[in-house]
Amino acid sequence: PDPYFLGLFGAGALLLRGAGCTVNDLWDQRLDRQVARTKVRPLASRALGTPQAVTFLVTQLLLGLGILVQLNTYSQLLGASSLLLVGTYPLMKRVTNLPQVYLGLTINWGALLGWAAVQGYCDWGVVGPLYLGAA
Repeated sequence: PDPYFLGLFGAGALLLRGAGCTVNDLWDQRLDRQVARTKVRPLASRALGTPQAVTFLVTQLLLGLGILVQLNTYSQLLGASSLLLVGTYPLMKRVTNLPQVYLGLTINWGALLGWAAVQGYCDWGVVGPLYLGAA
């Protein structure tokens, strides 16, 4: 693998997974206060306020954008579209008993993006089963 792409995707994965966790904590801070396992999270415990968390989220997303713009146009559009999944995952816990499937689809978007960054497009006959099989 190209070391340049490895670096971009490694950093991008950390940033976007972090952004997903931040979004999740923003959505769930009131619920998290009621659960022993999550009540110590920074927002739930009020160690951080919502404005601080939003500032942190914007920082994560801007750094992610800095990575995304280094990819081809197809990959940029594909990467930007992942934000719909990242932003709505916390809602899935409220509407389905299988939020892990949605989380799998969200996290595995990177497989599509990796292919597109290298090839310039997605061969859906190849990446579709890979993507769906990982959910």
